Amino acid sequence: MHVLVTGAAGFIGFHVVQRLLARGDDVCGVDNINDYYSVSLKQDRLAQLTSHENFHFHQFDLAGRETTAELFRTHQFDGVIHLAAQAGVRYSLTNPEAYIDSNLVAFGNVLEGCRHQQTGHLVYASSSSVYGANAEMPFSVHQNVDHPLSLYAATKKANELMAHTYSHLYRLPTTGLRFFTVYGPWGRPDMALFLFTQAILEERPIDVFNEGRMRRDFTYVDDVAEGVIRVLDRPANPDSGWSAKSPDPASSAAPYRVYNIGNHEPVELLRFIEVIEDCVGRKAEKNLLPMQPGDVPETYANVDALINDVGFNPGTPIEDGVRNFVDWYRRYYRV
Repeated sequence: MHVLVTGAAGFIGFHVVQRLLARGDDVCGVDNINDYYSVSLKQDRLAQLTSHENFHFHQFDLAGRETTAELFRTHQFDGVIHLAAQAGVRYSLTNPEAYIDSNLVAFGNVLEGCRHQQTGHLVYASSSSVYGANAEMPFSVHQNVDHPLSLYAATKKANELMAHTYSHLYRLPTTGLRFFTVYGPWGRPDMALFLFTQAILEERPIDVFNEGRMRRDFTYVDDVAEGVIRVLDRPANPDSGWSAKSPDPASSAAPYRVYNIGNHEPVELLRFIEVIEDCVGRKAEKNLLPMQPGDVPETYANVDALINDVGFNPGTPIEDGVRNFVDWYRRYYRV
């Protein structure tokens, strides 16, 4: 396959590209290499990919309409995996414009490119944050998700709505993937696992929000990458059982699907910290803080639809995943 992966220098994008290359696909990667976090980390990820003859990289911003259109005019992609986005819930409170440009304008440009090129399947990153104020656990793709609690979450919900429109109007197969707290080697420096590991090793206190009374469905990055590629290989089809009188948010009469990708086993934040302590070999000094605006107390994925439709069930234990991250961190930073 000839596959476009946006956000190729990002955490999830890097792992997805590696798997595509390993199975023999030809991959075109795009990333703007912004400075939201360490540019050198992104460049080091890229260095692992650019040595492969089947990987071709372009650095530009997908919010640029003409540049994005030119990319699609000059390539015939069998599939597109759109992972480029401005990440982070808390950052969206102070930098909303970054989310408008990266998560809405850029996504619209990608949809237009797929439409005009008649791409076989668009798979794009949504987020567990779309569940927002929902309190019924586990979160199911069949639930209504109209109450986001951050602009980041709202943009991801908007992506799902935009994708459905293109699936309906232009019969473009689209599949949205709601990722649940992805972690692992080469992870983002703004994520809890990275921040906690770094602080514990440097003997600094860690900030623990909501005094640790939070649960997250931590999902190992290899499980996420595997799920993305399995979904790519199964383009969305119209749901023959879908009813406009009782519409299911997870499917449609159009070729449209939404899936959760989570470990479906939420872990207490304090337990997560204990696992990090065991792997690092040092106890953490905890700075207990209140809940941050935009955060939710718990995430928990129902992945029945993913299992039934795609045949994949994420399940890497946090003990294994955290150990792999800490080992990578020590090697990469020579700690």
